[in-house]
This record gives sequence, C-alpha cells and structure tokens, in this order.
Amino acid sequence: MAVRKLRPITPGQRHKITNTFDEVSSSKPEKSLISGISKSGGRNNTGKMTMRYIGGGHKQKYRDIDFKRDKDGVPGIVKSIEYDPNRTARIALVYYKDGEKRYILAPNGLQVGQEVKSGLGVEPEVGNALFLSEVPLGTVIHNIELRPRQGAKMARSAGSYAQLTAKDGSYVVVKLPSGETRLILATCKATIGSVSNAEHMLERSGKAGRSRWLGRRPRVRGVVMNPVDHPMGGGEGRNAGQHPRSRKGLPAKGYKTRSKKKSSSKYIIERRKK
Repeated sequence: MAVRKLRPITPGQRHKITNTFDEVSSSKPEKSLISGISKSGGRNNTGKMTMRYIGGGHKQKYRDIDFKRDKDGVPGIVKSIEYDPNRTARIALVYYKDGEKRYILAPNGLQVGQEVKSGLGVEPEVGNALFLSEVPLGTVIHNIELRPRQGAKMARSAGSYAQLTAKDGSYVVVKLPSGETRLILATCKATIGSVSNAEHMLERSGKAGRSRWLGRRPRVRGVVMNPVDHPMGGGEGRNAGQHPRSRKGLPAKGYKTRSKKKSSSKYIIERRKK
C-alpha cells in the first residue's frame, strides 16, 4: 500500500494525494453480498432537514460485512481484496469450505489465497478471529466486540488497532486507538492484526468537488451566521468574541459532554488523552 502525488496538470490535481490501490485485486463486488442504499439528503419523513451539510454524493452499493465472525471451525480462503466506498478500510472476500461467501475487514498483510479461521483453538495469526481470552498478551488486534456475539464495534477504520495489555478474571484490559484503556469481557471476539489502508490519513482530496462526491455539502461557521441561527452569530464586522459554543448553546472545545451516570464508565480504567 502506498500513496502517489499527481502532477499538477489541472488546479484540482495540484495538491491531490491519492492511494495507489496496489493491494486491491478485484474491481467488481460479489453480487450476492451487495444491496442498494437510499440517500436521505439529511431529511426526515416529512421532508424537514434534520441533519445539516448532507446531500448529493455518488450512487453506492452497500457491501454486507461480517463483523461477527461467527463461522467457528469452518476455514475460509481469501479470494480477493476489494475497495469499499462505504468505509476507509479495504475488505476481503472469503470463500468458506461449506460454500458460503462473506466479506470481512481486511487486516494489514492479508494476502489472496490465505486461510482465515475463527473460534476456539485458533492460532493468533493475521486475519483470524479469536476470543479475547485466547489472545496472547501484547497482541495487536482490531474489529473488537463490546458484548459477546453483538458484532465488532471498535477499531474498524483504516490503520486503526488496539492492544491487549492484561487479563483480569473474566475481563481483559485493552488499550484502544484513542489512548483509552478499558475492560472488555473475555468472551468477546477480536481479529488479529491492524486494519488495512493505513496510508488513508496521508490522502488529500485536492478540490472541494471531491467532498460533494462523498455527499458532504459545505459547512458554514457559526460566527458568520445571524443571531437567530447560532449563539455565536451576529455582531458588526468580524465579531468573534464569544465563547465557542454549539448550535444548541453547549460550550465547545474542552467542555466535557460525557454523562457521569453512564453505565460503561466503570469499565474505563484510563480516559483517552486530550
């Protein structure tokens, strides 16, 4: 995986840095694992805009990803590594021995033709899904469940990974990508390795139009709005003397918004770094 900088033949290419897609081995998705997506444009069922700055975007097909990795005891062969427009990471098409096909998140280093497994007694190798109780200490993991059989919720974006640092009875201690250290049930599953496409953070769009292709409309700053639209709006000229706030008036930039009564707080050993 690598990135390349384009020659500035057009103004939009002057600052563009794009992926080389070297690891992608197939350009067409598996038909049985895709479905259509309808875009809302940020509107609800009455047509009212409930989410701002959403609209347009290229037509996409959703790839059904197996986040549960519940094909225990059935080995699978990686047939292709593919691009997914719905996420930053690459995905891998796996053919299982019983004839079923599934997409999984492709970890860094996964090769076409490689065998992947999940369940009890599986070796801690890249692409294999293990219960956290069987993952060796210090192992880099991704695609982590928060509740058993719920499906992975953490460390799923391009280049992200967590590390299993300790085991404590029925729980394990995991250091997450944010720097947070927390307890997770040892009966939850995780996949060995880090997520593919780590160079995603180096990419540069090069022009505003690429954001529109992704369905993102221009975002307007609060200080240039009118007082009726935003707490930081209004004033004569460039008036930005107010404390930074959200549209609903909540203080921003440093104000803690996490509820003190949140039930999961007891599992957090160390909060994320500021």
